[in-house]
Amino acid sequence: MAKKNILVVEDESIVSKDIQHSLTKLGYNVAGSSSTGEKAIDLALELKPDLVLMDIMLKGKLTGIDAANEIKKALKIPVIFLTAYADDATLDKAKITEPYGYIIKPFKEIDIHTSIEMALYKHEKESELIKERDLLYSIVESKETDDFIFVKSNSRLVKLKTSDIYYVEALKDYVVINALTTRFTIHSTMKDIERKLSSEEFIRVHRSFIVRMDKIAAIEQPNIILENDKKVIPIGGSYKEDLQNRINLV
Repeated sequence: MAKKNILVVEDESIVSKDIQHSLTKLGYNVAGSSSTGEKAIDLALELKPDLVLMDIMLKGKLTGIDAANEIKKALKIPVIFLTAYADDATLDKAKITEPYGYIIKPFKEIDIHTSIEMALYKHEKESELIKERDLLYSIVESKETDDFIFVKSNSRLVKLKTSDIYYVEALKDYVVINALTTRFTIHSTMKDIERKLSSEEFIRVHRSFIVRMDKIAAIEQPNIILENDKKVIPIGGSYKEDLQNRINLV
């Protein structure tokens, strides 16, 4: 695994060197260091580190809070504050930037390591959620959403063609989407799935079942038989009339 790049922003030279030594010892790469907020912003934009360790009280016009706010707006990378001040006023100002950690001086090497690992993990998960959200938004806005859906499986979004779906079955608080060779169990409701699937291609035939119309091989009251011996599905009494109206009966 590649070493994570850390930017150190600390205006006390001895403390900065001590932090950099600890980071190297812990297996991180020190991307750069700065003693002022102004330079910290410039270095962050240039180096694009994975994380910033930021002293709150810095020399110069900008405080660490000011610098962290600018870095967050430009890069959206995690910032951990280093400070000797733990009063409420300082904490309230720092909270505005939504830091990923807050280490009080004097601190131990284990404090740095734990805070960095927790911050990197949290940022990674948040980034995954943002990507997932953006992907879902793009799917909703797409004009061809009837052709496929995305199903969450083992923390991944798997593209599934709706033409491959045979039936959907309700199981308490979950639904199971069944294709020819695969099945996906997701936390959802039948109503929600029904809204996402094309009403022209799928039909609700039972309170616990939705089937794809072109996968129906035969109807033997009170059941539906699907192609490829996939399933025998009961027809609910309240859904029988809708099914009869949908099939091409000759």
